[in-house]
Amino acid sequence: METEKTYDLIIIGTGAGGGTLLHALAPTGKKILVLERGGYLPQEKGNWESQTVFIDNKYKAHETWYDKNGKTFNPEIHYFVGGNTKLYGAALLRFLSEDFEEIRHHDGISPAWPITYHELEPYYAQAERLYHVHGERGIDPAEARASGPFPYPPLRHELRIQELYDDLRQLGYSPFPLPMGVMLDEDHPENSPCIRCGTCDGFPCLIHAKADTEVACVRPALDNPNVTLLTQTSVKRLETNPSGREITRVVAERNGETVEYSGSIVILSCGAINSAAVLLRSASDSHVNGLANSSDMVGRHYMCHNNSAFVAISQKPNPTVFQKTLALNDFYLGSNDWGFPLGHIQTMGKADAKKFGAASPFPAPHIALDQLAKHSLDFWVTSEDLPRAENRVVVGRDGVIGLHYTENNLEAHDRLNSKLKQLLRKVDRKHSLTSLTICLRKKIPLRGTTHQCGTIRFGHDPKSSVLDVNCKAHDLDNLYVVDGSFFPSSAAMNPALTIMANALRVADHLKERLQ
Repeated sequence: METEKTYDLIIIGTGAGGGTLLHALAPTGKKILVLERGGYLPQEKGNWESQTVFIDNKYKAHETWYDKNGKTFNPEIHYFVGGNTKLYGAALLRFLSEDFEEIRHHDGISPAWPITYHELEPYYAQAERLYHVHGERGIDPAEARASGPFPYPPLRHELRIQELYDDLRQLGYSPFPLPMGVMLDEDHPENSPCIRCGTCDGFPCLIHAKADTEVACVRPALDNPNVTLLTQTSVKRLETNPSGREITRVVAERNGETVEYSGSIVILSCGAINSAAVLLRSASDSHVNGLANSSDMVGRHYMCHNNSAFVAISQKPNPTVFQKTLALNDFYLGSNDWGFPLGHIQTMGKADAKKFGAASPFPAPHIALDQLAKHSLDFWVTSEDLPRAENRVVVGRDGVIGLHYTENNLEAHDRLNSKLKQLLRKVDRKHSLTSLTICLRKKIPLRGTTHQCGTIRFGHDPKSSVLDVNCKAHDLDNLYVVDGSFFPSSAAMNPALTIMANALRVADHLKERLQ
């Protein structure tokens, strides 16, 4: 067993929450240990190959989990320095101010958060600067007030997407530039790390020009001599003192051996699913239902959004390379014929034949798939799923994760997809008497865990939440959680920027505590 070592802070996980927190706390001079279960994602040609990423699944974790019926599945999850941000699409949107308030949906209530948008707004602004976010204020009528402009100008639409943008505006809709975290300088391309390639959304960036957490936060933080990063170190459990109020040991496995570390403060940030699993595996005489789980809320209220990949095939070719530049919130809070929120629409990375083949339920000739891809407009459609106590993370006696989830709020999602289909046909009719666009949709299944959130929710009441407003566990004095598990609701936006902003907010609290 490795000799136990003591630190001021131990951060477990280097994704959107843990990596951002590390970047904020590294300059304090405090002795920080960072534990990451994965290693560095290799920079290699396969980073930009659909075959490697989507068919061979080279960068997915080789894990098997169980659903509510005991059926196995392989989650789409990634264990690397930078966490899931290594393969995220880098769409970094703020939630609307209404998302922090109680909202009535068709299937029930989306609860209010214990903080307001305005309390998080300064940290949204910090996160946008840190993650090189490009965008433009004042175009999306639903957007919340911001304290200043985006730090970088919006990404320019390529011709086919600009045509779609113009058509939507002429029809009375309000498309806006999708906020993106990429290191791109379109005015000076000779100095731009980002080259606007077609392999950004869902791919690792071969040239480190996407603002993932490894690139934007972890690598700069490691320049500080007080920061130690241990990769290939998987945390198994957290142990407390006899009173159960303080974590005294972080027990992990590294290179096949058990190792232990201690820290004055421990920050858990393994993702909403794995963080809940760590707490549940850490049951003891002081915490019989799992660590920090006197409320029986740990693992409950799992959310992942109702997401669909929506593809529109038209006669008009779409030679776009970097397609992820347009978004639409016209139906976010409802529509003229529906009094409940519907959600958010954005363009996604351009499909190719390999992607179509991976998603197809039946084999098809490559030439046919290639023609589909050359004529497709590709969208990501997101609606809110509601927090249900029965939707939860569990851990079996063998330690394997079970993800028990029943879909909800599906009518809103179906209606949003129908709205997208209708508006694309309106666009068709601007140019032709008949609509020739074929619309295809695929709902993202349980294994699609990229938007995971909600399993260790924060709140004022220790009986109905696990964390307090500063994301410290109610039941412990030195445990914090800063991944997406703190969400009381999922909203209908990509969660990454909100996780990052909250990590910066918690960092300010910890700086005061550490003084």
